[in-house]
Formats: sequence, C-alpha cells, structure tokens
Amino acid sequence: MNEKKNKLKPNSLIKESSPYLLQHAYNPVNWFAWNDEALNLARREDKPIFLSIGYSSCHWCHVMAHESFEDNEIAKIMNEKFINIKVDREERPDIDDIYQRACQLVTGNGGWPLSVFLTPDLKPFYVGTYFPKESRYGIPGFKEILNQLSQAYLLKKDDINKTAAEFVQALVDTSKDIKHSNNNKMEIDKTVLDESALNLLQMADFVNGGFGISPKFPNVSNLIFLLRYYHISGIEKFKEFVLLTCDKIIFGGIHDHLGGGFSRYSTDQKWLVPHFEKMLYDNALLVILFCEMYQISKDDIFRDTVEKTLDYILRELTNDQGVFYSAEDADSEGEEGKFYVWSKKEIISEINIPLHQDIFCEYFGITETGNFEGKNILSVKYSIDQLSKKYGLDVKEIKSIIDTYSTRLFNIREKRIRPQKDDKTILSWNALAISAFVKGYKITGKQKYLEAALNAVEFIEKKLKSTEGYLYRIYKKGEVKILAYLDDYSFYINALLDIVEVRTDSKYIDSACRYVDLALKHFWDIEDNNFNYTSNMHESLLIRTKMLYDLAVPSGNSVFVSNLIRLYHIKGKTDYLDKAEKMIKGSISSAIENPFGFGWLLSSIYLYIKKPIEITIFSKDSKYSKLTDEINKMFIPNGIISVLYEGNTSQDLYKFSLFKDKIQINKKPNSDFVLICKDFTCTPPITDLEEIKKILNSNS
Repeated sequence: MNEKKNKLKPNSLIKESSPYLLQHAYNPVNWFAWNDEALNLARREDKPIFLSIGYSSCHWCHVMAHESFEDNEIAKIMNEKFINIKVDREERPDIDDIYQRACQLVTGNGGWPLSVFLTPDLKPFYVGTYFPKESRYGIPGFKEILNQLSQAYLLKKDDINKTAAEFVQALVDTSKDIKHSNNNKMEIDKTVLDESALNLLQMADFVNGGFGISPKFPNVSNLIFLLRYYHISGIEKFKEFVLLTCDKIIFGGIHDHLGGGFSRYSTDQKWLVPHFEKMLYDNALLVILFCEMYQISKDDIFRDTVEKTLDYILRELTNDQGVFYSAEDADSEGEEGKFYVWSKKEIISEINIPLHQDIFCEYFGITETGNFEGKNILSVKYSIDQLSKKYGLDVKEIKSIIDTYSTRLFNIREKRIRPQKDDKTILSWNALAISAFVKGYKITGKQKYLEAALNAVEFIEKKLKSTEGYLYRIYKKGEVKILAYLDDYSFYINALLDIVEVRTDSKYIDSACRYVDLALKHFWDIEDNNFNYTSNMHESLLIRTKMLYDLAVPSGNSVFVSNLIRLYHIKGKTDYLDKAEKMIKGSISSAIENPFGFGWLLSSIYLYIKKPIEITIFSKDSKYSKLTDEINKMFIPNGIISVLYEGNTSQDLYKFSLFKDKIQINKKPNSDFVLICKDFTCTPPITDLEEIKKILNSNS
C-alpha cells in the first residue's frame, strides 16, 4: 500500500491531522477539508458541493472509498463537476448533525458514510448514505448520481434551489421539534419516572436483553436510568432486566474475550456477531454501567470485566502522554473482523490436551463450520459451573484451562496485523473515559486507574485549554484544534465532579464551576432554557442545532442537568438549580413520550427528585481508608461523596457550601468517621461501618 501511495500525488487532505481525512489523502479525488478555501471556491466557480462525512473506523466508509473514491473514472467526474469536501464527523459533529437531519428527513434514517450534495451556499438538495459504484439492490449507483445531479445543476438550477430552500425550512422546523414548554408550574415528581420506566420497559427484549430486535446497541444511558428507577422504586424487574442485558453483552461476541473491550454493536439479536470497530466512548460507558452492576450485585464477573476493559484502554487506546485515542477499526487487511476470528483448526493446534480442547471449544462455542463466514467469533456458550459438572472437574480447574489458553491465543493474535487506530484525542470521549477510570478505581481500589484519570485531567488542563480558559475538542501530535462543543464541556465537568469524590480538591471544583459558567455564557439559549450544541464563538453554519436526544453517547444537555444539580449542592449557587429545573420542565413531556431517547436526562431527573445525599468521609490516611473503600463499593447513585483528611482540610474548601459547616477539624482525627447529610440535616460523626451502611441503604 505504501508503494502504491508513493506513486500517487496527494490531495489537500495530506495537510490534515484527522486519521479519517488522511485515509483519503491519496485518492484521485481532489478532496478539500471543510474550510474557507473550499467553500469560497464553490461559490466562485458556481459548482455544487459533494460533502462526504464519515469516520476512520467506519466499515462502509472504507467500502465506498475503495469502490468509488479510489476509482479514476469516478474521480474524474467528481473533480470536473463538483467541489468535493471530506469531513470527519468526530471532529465536526456540528456539521454532521445538520446534514444527518437532512438525510433522515428524506430517507427516514441516517448513518455513515453520509453523502450530501449541496448548493454553493451549503443548502442540501440530494442526500443519502452509502452508494455503490454501480446500481444494485435498488440502490442507485454513485456514478449515475454524479452524472444526473451535475446535469440537473446546469440545466434545472431553479428546481434545485427550490428543493434546497424547502430542505432548509424543514431543517429549521426539525431543529425545534423538541421545543421546551417552559411551563414553570409543571410538577417534577416521581410519576415522571414511573411512566418513563414503564414505557421504556415495553421496548425491552426479555429473552436476549437490550432493546428492540437487531441491530443491538448497548444503549447504556437507558440501562443506567433503569438502575436508578430500581433504586427509587425497589421494583426488582427493572434491575433484573439490566442484569440480563449486561450478562448477554459480557458473554456475547460483542465482547473481545481475549483482549478486553467491546465492539460498537451487534448485527444480530443475540449479541453474537459484532460490528468489530471498538470506540472509546462505548467502552467507557459500559465500564460505568458494569461498575454500578458490581455495586448492586457484588458479582465478580462485573468487576473482572471492568478491569479487563480498562486494561484494554490502557494498553491499546492510551498514548504516552496519558490521554486516550478514539477508536480501533473494524477492518484489518481489507476484511472486517479478520483480526478477531478463528478457525477451529487454529485453536486446537495451540491446545495439546484433547480434554482441554473440548472444554475450551465448548465454552466458547467453537465449531468446524464456525459462526461467522466460516470462522469463529468467541462467545460464551456454557458456564464454568456447567462444564465443571459435565467434565467432573473443579470450577477452579475449568477456569484455569480457559484462562491459560485464552492468554495463549491472545499472544498469538498479537502477532496478527492489527486494525488501524484512530489516534486523535476527543475531549468529550476522554471525559467519559476519565469517569470510567474513576468508577473502576472505586470498585477495585487499584491506584493505576485513579492515576490514569488524574493524568488525563492534568493533560487536558495543560494542552486542551486556551490562554483565555476555553477548551478545545481535538488534540493530536502536539496540536489542538476546534473549540469545544457542548458535549465536551458537559462530559468534562461531569468527569471533574467524579474525581472530586475520590480526590477532593478545590481545584477540580473551581474548574468545574468555571466551565459551567463559560457554557452558560456561550451556549445557553435564554428563550428555550437549554443549551445549543455550538457556542456563539463557533463558525456560523446553515442552522444552529441542539442535540437533545441521548444516542450512542448521552446528550450534552442531559448530562448538564445533573452537573448543575451536583454543583448546586457543592457550591450552593441557586442559579445552577434554577437552570436545571427549567431544563427538566422543558423536557418532561418529551422524555415520557420517548424515554428511549432521554435515558440520561431521566437519570438527572431521578437525582433531582431523589435529592442528593451528602457523604463526607474524614480519614486519617489520604491514601487508604476502609470506610472509603466500603462506601465506594456501595450503589448510591444520588450520593455526593467527598473525602477529607489533614492534607486537604487546610485548603480553601470552606468557600463551598458543602464543606462550610463540616470542616471543623484541622487536626488529624483519632479514627475515620463519616457525616451523612440530606435535606439540610446531618448525622453526628459515625465510625461504625455497619451503622453507616444501614443509613445509606435506608436511603433507597
């Protein structure tokens, strides 16, 4: 491939840092990045724009690239008739959101690659996703589309402009499709959660876990909400459904049983055949979910999976400066999943003992015919207990056999050609990973996870923050670019507040407050009482959209509600709570009608209704406290935890209302104790762990 590239002349994408754009730098297409040069050229030459949006680990993006963008005949038409622009949707979600909405208006769905034809003033007139080079299966061919649209633009420009104008009006309408009601008399009470939880459960698959049929996505935001509804209602079936789903995900083929980590989604209903790309955000969110499942169930499978996933992130998705890469591709050597699948012959050739061959293959469902294009995706078919009974061996021995050969196969797999890595750092995804490492530290006590979180925050504060205090979204190889969007601020504030619970330090609270205030100044919509996705400092696009739905990741608005509630209880600033209330009241009806799209918001509403419980631990030792360790392993989703010791009680924590009346001890305490406060009432200092647990459990 490198020899081939050496013979080709690169296009302007060679100057970009995005791995996705660089993948297309040697296409014969004269690609531009989204910039003034390209947009001005389209206006000056009065040419339509072909906008192609994707991301580096997108399988069908690769397919369309190989079929069309590497084809000289297709490239000739594109170069002569269009101005061709490539956008990495992970770098520019604002652009992607606008034109995804256009695609959904026309086709009823969206996805990547996103293929959009625009007038020079950026109005869409034809949209779709993947197009094959030649028409097949009812999908028009890309070559045919190019020729027809270029002719139409020359001969029927009035019709195209009319279509584009209608598109824009429809986009404006859809951007207001969840208009906040601003009904300040609307009650925010538990009935909101009751109705939403019941509506959500009607979509549940009680056989295979998850929601709907196929493809199956983890939908972590919704599962996290159902755990909170279980916490406030005590109704077991909500917990049991989440438990079922987590088990199916962990034991299914979506889980990389050898190397750790999870693929993007399952193409089937049973979580067997994944779309093999691994995204940082999916893995971070699943870690957060599994940490909570461990806190509820104390089942080691959840703790073990958390460790395996975090170790995968540390090993494969962490750079030498302590921040996290974005993704690993689905493809390697031009084939989807090739890195991950096995023939039975390959596996048994590495296992010398026939009995061990039988046990290992039975456990992972390995067969001669395979379960994926003649090869095998590892997926747990039988439990260790079942195999123990069948083969008359001790559970520990069965586990040892599986672990031994899993390690052997992992080491062999490491010699294969790995999928390509997207090595850019995205702030919002890194923030989710920071939260995941904090949660992982809580349930395991492993310092390396806390250090990973703290190192990432330190890097962000040094490298992704401007001299004026604004945040950037993207970092790669020493360069930052693109001012942060709402989700970057929202997730990062959430991560800082998570860190406060394990490393209570005024600098993290100060940073969280500063970023909240910046977001309120630059993103807040005073009429709708919610946040725009872009700030008033960003480039002005066709429309200014809001992302209110929780999709693969939660929406910045949903997370911001809980940020405001948490910070109100820490700082005591009533404006934070007022804005959280307004955001909730404006979204309640939409959340009840469509809880599937508002899982994280419903969790934020839970926090508002349940009210936070303040748990302040006074510790003799800054590094380890048995009380802290035990409380960290409890499921307290409405907890605001802080740990005070001699080293930080002397800080300026007094300025925060959470600590104002609690920091009365500058001396080392004789023993660890806890203060528990709710509704402006606090317990006396408690040293007995069982009494602490009793009070916290009664909080349910």
